[in-house]
Amino acid sequence: MIILIDQDGTLADFIGGFTEKWAAKYPEKTCISPEHYLSPRVLDHYSDEPREIVESIYSSPGFIFGLSPIEGGIEAVKEMAGIGYDVRICTAPLGLYKNCIVEKYAWVEKYLGQEFVKKVIMTKDKTLIKGDVLIDDSFQKGMLIPSWEHMVFDRPYNRDLSGIRLNGWKNWKDALHLLRDVYPQKS
Repeated sequence: MIILIDQDGTLADFIGGFTEKWAAKYPEKTCISPEHYLSPRVLDHYSDEPREIVESIYSSPGFIFGLSPIEGGIEAVKEMAGIGYDVRICTAPLGLYKNCIVEKYAWVEKYLGQEFVKKVIMTKDKTLIKGDVLIDDSFQKGMLIPSWEHMVFDRPYNRDLSGIRLNGWKNWKDALHLLRDVYPQKS
């Protein structure tokens, strides 16, 4: 089974990292706490601010590399791979990509090891990637009907998405078993 796992918002705490940097750099400005996000896009929540100011936080050198792992994610990925699943990190680069791309690879190496660097897939359209499951906190329609089933990594902003849900990484085994029951051809 090929399991594609999103990086930002699923393995790496992008919104938490942004919130922390924003509060430190602009203590006088409003800071939106992660549990109040209605969208995975940071810019959607800071529309009163100039776009360049918001983007300067998450496009700065070291931002992506410095993101904290989401609790249990690193262990879950390693365990999935150890069981024999073909696990790939399937992530979308930021539009301001200069620091992002290199740092996404470096982040994977830091937390998952060199062997996973070879398993990173970067694309803006995840429907183009073949797999059985995509574990992701969001989903954007793409050019194709995906070959994978979307397993929703639960976040406050994605409660309207249907599908099998992961409530953090604690229930990933149960979710994969449920996936096999609902979509037996994915086993």
